[in-house]
Amino acid sequence: MLNICGCLVHAMPDKVDAVVAAINATEGSEVHAVDGGRIVVTVEDTDDLMASDQIMAMHQIPGVITVTLTYHHFEELGADAATASVHS
Repeated sequence: MLNICGCLVHAMPDKVDAVVAAINATEGSEVHAVDGGRIVVTVEDTDDLMASDQIMAMHQIPGVITVTLTYHHFEELGADAATASVHS
């Protein structure tokens, strides 16, 4: 199963570097762009943590003002997708 989310994180300008480091240190999360206090992030499910839980955890990073979900894609992969297409 593929579950990927795109988020826009707003951070306090003096905390941006620390917020970016915290996000990149989280498995399944990746920073793609930074513009002032705006940070573009993708988040994917991992074996241990759902993307939604990672997004909620981002709210707790010191310096984060808001986290907004801007994109969500979910699809079955591999054997799950083949089974789904047979039953459609």
